[in-house]
Formats: sequence, structure tokens, C-alpha cells
Amino acid sequence: MNNLKISILFYLQKNRTNKLNKCPIRCRITFLKKRKEFATGLFIPPLKWDSKFQKVKASNNEYEIINTQLSLIKQKINQAFLFLQMQGREFTIQDIYLKYKGETPKEQKTVIDIINYHNNRMEKLIGIEATYTSWEKYHQTKKHIIDFLQYKYHKKDYLLKNLNESFLYDFEYYLQTEKKFKPSTIYKTIQRFRKMIKLGISLDYIKKDPFMLFKVKRYKKEIVYLNTSELNKLVNYTFTQTRLQQVKDLFIFCCYTGLAYKEMSNLKKENIITNFDDNLWIKMIRQKTNKTISIPLLPPALVILNKYQNENELFPKISNQKFNSYLKEIAEIVGIQKHLTHHIARKTFATTVLLYNGVSMEIVSELLGHSKMSITQESYGKVVQRKVSEQIAILKKKL
Repeated sequence: MNNLKISILFYLQKNRTNKLNKCPIRCRITFLKKRKEFATGLFIPPLKWDSKFQKVKASNNEYEIINTQLSLIKQKINQAFLFLQMQGREFTIQDIYLKYKGETPKEQKTVIDIINYHNNRMEKLIGIEATYTSWEKYHQTKKHIIDFLQYKYHKKDYLLKNLNESFLYDFEYYLQTEKKFKPSTIYKTIQRFRKMIKLGISLDYIKKDPFMLFKVKRYKKEIVYLNTSELNKLVNYTFTQTRLQQVKDLFIFCCYTGLAYKEMSNLKKENIITNFDDNLWIKMIRQKTNKTISIPLLPPALVILNKYQNENELFPKISNQKFNSYLKEIAEIVGIQKHLTHHIARKTFATTVLLYNGVSMEIVSELLGHSKMSITQESYGKVVQRKVSEQIAILKKKL
């Protein structure tokens, strides 16, 4: 609860004295330097009013009843104010008055309102055009916003109409200093928040786009992958320990298919099909984008697939955590000076296997199952530039 206060004042409107020499008692509420005045419906002679004690100088039963009514009005206003405070949302003096009158305050959409609206819609689309993992990330973004509101404003919510660039810069700073997030995580968190606010704009909940002049710095990670020499070194190495050999085989399989960890783990025999070209392909749904991917099985991948085809499941089940732990051990033994993770296999497929062998960016995007071509271009644009540079160097020697 915040520490906001209201002031309630009763006063006489002497310029409206009636024929009975009585004038109306009015009430003035002051909140956040704003005033709201209204008639109480009560009348008294001007000389009977005690402005210091805010009541009628009671000399008979009628005036005592008026004092009781004034006390009830003040009590109802305070109750309305307390109720709005307990809701944890921002409110105006008009909201206090409407609540006192027993009317519903004019609805004013808040940041949490639009986040809930977005996330509830997205939850119903899981399995249709959204994934549980994506929905979970938006749910985490909601938690970060709630934590920020409590930290910065000591509130549970914030009116959309008050959202501005200052709010966004403060939120970004909070993620940097309090949450200690990496630049890439900050960028993705703010982009998710931006998507939800855009929904609010489209629904006319907010008139002005607070992101119009706000630019969050995009952090681009350097693509880490195995070059041809490192990949061959790993392919040609044989481990005596079964667990390391299995992880190496699965990693190499993904280097030649581009499968992410979840797709590799969920790969079943029915996902291996004979396609139109009479060759074996992988056909399955990519969980992250809910998009169908079709990947031709290259010879090195086929060798590994044939090695494990007698198993009930195509590949042995290994947790992602253990998989990456074993990869670290493998890198040390083989002599690869890179921090190996399963995801590097996907990067190696895109770069060393595809782009460095002249496969177009459009085909790379299709094989990786990216939802948009721009994602592939942003991630692997520099790799293409490096390939162009190498080709130009060869051309220069020829010329």
C-alpha cells in the first residue's frame, strides 16, 4: 500500500442562500493536488456552521442528524479511498468520487492488464501457433515487470496511459543493475514487453507508443562453431568410454542435420522418411517455432543413424545437462579449444557444413526451421561475408 493521502473539507456555499436563510453544505476532496467538489444535499443557517470543527453547532435534534450525515459522508469517502489503495493500482480523484457514489470507476487499463490479456491469449494458442516454451518466456517477462514496479514505484501495477520512455529506460537499467541480466537477455525481455504494449495500442488501450523513440541496444553474440579441421578431428576420434562415444556420435549427427537438443531427443523412426528424391529425410515439427522441418540425411548423419537403428528409440536418452557436461570432457580429450555445447552442433551445420559449401541463405533458413529469413541473416550474415572475402581472395590470385 502506498502513503498517498486525501483531504476532506466541508464548507458552506453562502452565495446560494435560499428563502429560509439556509445555504448548502458542500464537500471538497483533495487528492494529488486535484480537487473534486460536490453537494451534500444538506442545508443550514450560515451562523450555525463551525468551520474549525467542520460541523454544525448542534442546538437541536435536526442539527445532530446533519452532523451524523456529514460524518457518514466522510467515512464513505475514506472507505472508497482505502478500497482503491488496496487494489494496488493507480487511481484519480474522480475514481474516489465515483467509488463513494457507488458507481464503478471508469476502467483504466494497466500494464498488468495488457500483459495478462496477451499471455492468456497465447496460452490458448499453445500447440496451434505458439509453444509452451515461448509462453513461459512471456510469463517470466511478466514477473520481471512486477518485480520492477515493486522496486521502483512500490506498486503492484501501473497505468498504461502513464507509460513513457522514462519508464522503459528505468526498466532497462533495473534489468542491468538489479537482475544482472546479460545484454542479450535484456534485449529479448524488452522486445517481449514491446510486443505486449503493441497489442495494447492496437486495442486502443494506449494512445501513444512509448517505444517510438526508445531504442534498446541489440547485443549480437559471436557465432561459435566448429571449423572443418575441428569437425574432422572430432569425427575421426574414437572413445573407449561408451557414454563419451555416444555423445560424440549424437553431436556429430546434429552437426550434419542441424537438429536442436529437443528435436534430437524426440526423434523417432517415423520421422525418417523416403522423400520425393528417393533419399532419406528427417521430417518433424520444430518445437520452438511449431514449424515443419524437412532435412535431407547427409552421408555422415546416415552412418550414425545406421549405427543406432537397432535401438527401440533411435538414440539413447541423455539429459541436456549431462550432454553438455560430457561435451566439455570430449573437447578437452580431443583438443578443441572451444566451450562445446549441443547448440554449437546446430551452428556448425549452418556454417561449416552449409554456408561454407556454397548453400544459399534461403536454404539454410529453411533447413534450420527459422520462423523468419531475417533471423538467419542476422545470425549468419558475418559468416557469409567471410565466405565472400575468401572467394574474392581466390579470385584475386587468379586475376
